[in-house]
Amino acid sequence: MTKIAEVKAKVEAGKAKLVPALVQEAIDEGNAAGDILQAMIDSMSVVGDKFSAGEVFVPEMLMAAKAMSKGVDVLKPLLTGTSTSSLGTCVIGTVQGDLHDIGKNLVSMMIESAGFKVLDLGVDVSAEKFLNAVKENEGVTIVALSGLLTTTLPAMKETVQSLKSSGLAGFKVIVGGAPVSQEMADAIGADGFAPDAGSAAVKAKELVSA
Repeated sequence: MTKIAEVKAKVEAGKAKLVPALVQEAIDEGNAAGDILQAMIDSMSVVGDKFSAGEVFVPEMLMAAKAMSKGVDVLKPLLTGTSTSSLGTCVIGTVQGDLHDIGKNLVSMMIESAGFKVLDLGVDVSAEKFLNAVKENEGVTIVALSGLLTTTLPAMKETVQSLKSSGLAGFKVIVGGAPVSQEMADAIGADGFAPDAGSAAVKAKELVSA
């Protein structure tokens, strides 16, 4: 098994204590930081798929995310300067009326590891707070809205519409969460939809480079 394959397997298994040393060994072997990062992102999408299929649950998701986070810490010095500045800032938060943050935290970690600077507004975030964050921070390229309750979908719609009609430019809006679908994202005018944390990072990069 190659070192990268080992990293991938250990992230998927949530072995946070073993991942940093394996990442370092993979670097020492001459593997590119981007390739190691991609392997970890791939294993998180495997975990995300298993989670969606009901094969693993939130604790396993969190353990895998923690393992990836530890691996990313080792890679960070090699990754900064390559992609961090070019992708810009992602403003993320759970929409008003919703206090769930596990999904948002996973997405936040994945988006940061993909090369964005992340500004996490937390939970129960009003449309106004999202707007202010875009106004007050330079280089915002993505606004990510999370919602896990069906009852918060109107707040998500209102936030997307406020952002779109604000006259502010240069950013794309991505939405996600259990009750959110591609159809709903299209209906409320979002630029992108992601069913899980792994695809959120991929979609965010796609939207920024489009």
